[in-house]
Amino acid sequence: MKVALLYDRLRWEEKAILDALKSRGVDVEMVDAKVKVAVHGKLRDVGDIVLNRCVSHFRGLYWAAILEAEGIRVVNSFRTLLTGGDKLLTSLELLKAKIPTPKFVVAFTVEGALQALSEIGLPAVVKPVVGSWGRLLALLKDYEHAKAILEHREYLEPILHNIFYIQEYVDKPSRDIRSVVVGDEIVASIYRYAPPGEWRTNVALGGRAEACELSNDQKELILRAAKVINGEVVGVDCLESNRGLLINEINTTVEFKGAYSATGADVAGKIAEYLIREARR
Repeated sequence: MKVALLYDRLRWEEKAILDALKSRGVDVEMVDAKVKVAVHGKLRDVGDIVLNRCVSHFRGLYWAAILEAEGIRVVNSFRTLLTGGDKLLTSLELLKAKIPTPKFVVAFTVEGALQALSEIGLPAVVKPVVGSWGRLLALLKDYEHAKAILEHREYLEPILHNIFYIQEYVDKPSRDIRSVVVGDEIVASIYRYAPPGEWRTNVALGGRAEACELSNDQKELILRAAKVINGEVVGVDCLESNRGLLINEINTTVEFKGAYSATGADVAGKIAEYLIREARR
């Protein structure tokens, strides 16, 4: 059996997964997605299964499509990455599945976005549809502040910045919940607390992680959300609200160093065992 680990940046997580696979006697092929050339008909020997850990959304997305066209099993799949890597597409799938999620509006011009604010209310949060680590998120506090932020985004180069995905601001206790899901199991859950002077809770921005004990209802909701996008190894981010738990985002290349540090859960080991089981099917 050979497992391929597709990456474009070797982080703590990729090294932990590599060690977990090797400790279980698995032959691992490390594939640098930035260097590897995709030649049709010459990729089949890359591995029996590929774990896609690309940080770049589009690089990972297209590599998944290429590998699946060669008949290779990829975790997470192209369809999962396509939906889970796009905040708007994720929100739409959650809505269709009647899974509680923050209210959102979408516009395609600054004028439309300012009009949309009258629908969602202020404060609100504008997010890029593709992106992670809390980058380019902005809290829109009032109309003039919102106008300045939106006009600035209009002139950012990538065309995706002209898709104005605006979400209600959920008044939460300065924290959110990140659950790491592997297959049908929640292997770790943490509270992520925003650092002083910051409203975003991302650990990459200095957020603090603590172990979180979920209720059975919360566990069921989180697993349902992962299933909506056929997520196999994902992070499900939730917000606590007076409407109950809301599914905020689903991360398809989940970082779990914070979850490991806070809970001691062997996330890398669970991922390795899942890949081994799937490769043997």
